[in-house]
Amino acid sequence: MKLNRTLLHVDDDPYILRIVAAKLKSCGYTVVSLSNSNRALENLLEIDARLALIDIDMPGIDGLSLLRDIKRLDGGIQVVMLTGLASTSTTLQAMRWGSEGCVFKPVHDFAPLVAIIEAAFCKIDRWWASLADLKQRKSILHGGHSE
Repeated sequence: MKLNRTLLHVDDDPYILRIVAAKLKSCGYTVVSLSNSNRALENLLEIDARLALIDIDMPGIDGLSLLRDIKRLDGGIQVVMLTGLASTSTTLQAMRWGSEGCVFKPVHDFAPLVAIIEAAFCKIDRWWASLADLKQRKSILHGGHSE
């Protein structure tokens, strides 16, 4: 079951936004690019994205703070970090706070990024399938009346 494949990409570098959008669109994803991290949560809700691809080092709200805000808003939204800030502590912090993965810029090979994004969308699909199954089971148990 493949559902919504829309993702929000937040990065303060317009070049990175263009390159990543072009590559991910060629892989079948709908990409909404945003350079202003202060508007990320609002945009995430407006476009109904289930995945956010975010830079860590940005003016305004930094990527780690944005990751925490997204997870507080909706723990089911998957977050992947795409960053030039390559440090062990930052990467571990992102993973602790719920990031699905971290890919470092500059991106020369997009295969690992696409693989992480596809795995995150597969995880989302499994959750939605489980919820649909639960709803169906409850409906059967309650004589065809779903809750």
